[in-house]
Amino acid sequence: MDISVSTWLITIAAMVLVLGLDVFVIGRRPHEPSMKEAGTLIGVFVAMAVLFGIGVWLFAGGRYAGEFFAGWLTEYSLSIDNLFIFVIILTKLQVPRQLQQYALMVGILLALVFRGIFIGLGAGLINLFSWIFFIFGAFLIYTAVRLVIDYRRDEEDEAPDNPLIRLVKNRVPSTDEFRSTRLTVRENGRRLVTPMVFVIIALGSTDLLFALDSIPAIYGLTQEPYLVFTANVFALMGLRQLYFLIGGLLKRLVYLSLGLSVILAFIGVKLVLHAMHEYHLDEKLHIPFSLDVPIWLSLTVIVLTLAVTTVASLIRSSREAPEREPVPPAEG
Repeated sequence: MDISVSTWLITIAAMVLVLGLDVFVIGRRPHEPSMKEAGTLIGVFVAMAVLFGIGVWLFAGGRYAGEFFAGWLTEYSLSIDNLFIFVIILTKLQVPRQLQQYALMVGILLALVFRGIFIGLGAGLINLFSWIFFIFGAFLIYTAVRLVIDYRRDEEDEAPDNPLIRLVKNRVPSTDEFRSTRLTVRENGRRLVTPMVFVIIALGSTDLLFALDSIPAIYGLTQEPYLVFTANVFALMGLRQLYFLIGGLLKRLVYLSLGLSVILAFIGVKLVLHAMHEYHLDEKLHIPFSLDVPIWLSLTVIVLTLAVTTVASLIRSSREAPEREPVPPAEG
């Protein structure tokens, strides 16, 4: 896929413009978006991603369009799973509801920065070393197993232990209360940080860990840096609105982590097979078929897994809901 410098610049400028407008609106008026506002913006962002995928199909062909949609769906699913952690962080740090949108936007921008760095590093490593696919594949399989183990533990949600926050709290004087979106204030001649600093540190360090999972996953679906970048940006657009729109629905997606484990394990195996193909091990082992998994199969597995995961989660949640309702006291 030959992408000119001008195309890169136009794409980056357009996405920066969209995100810049979003940040400007939030910075001027921190608030909790209504269901209508959140739903409208999510619809716009999803429509933009679909139209972009159609544009890729028209100008570059069905293969690259399939790679984009597969990458976008995978990254979007991983990002939704990440919202679980964001919910826990914002709850544990007691972020006021009207400030959560601002905190989420900062978290998403940090995620874009970290993923951009990892995208560049991943592309460079792939160009230099074909064996990096073995490492990417093994890491994704390990992540898939870890998701299954964490799901089986069924532990109560807890905020991840963050040594960096503890370090900052011990070294830097801070206020006890939030001061809107301000990061620092001056009181009694001293410069103090606000709790919003701790929120940003928690979200940023979490984003860094998430990037370690998401970038190898999408490079298992496409090795085109342009598609990797755009799929990640579109997957992060609208997440903060989704946070407010679906609210309790996040808790109802009980099988999401299991579905993601299936997808990550599939992509991990796909990467290992691709590496074997790159080193012609399929020929040396006299395997009568290609070890390269076609993109249509990857897209099918991703869509079916997400569909089955969502339907099964909602069925289980609907069955468990009546059991959670309090039983009214008997009359008489």
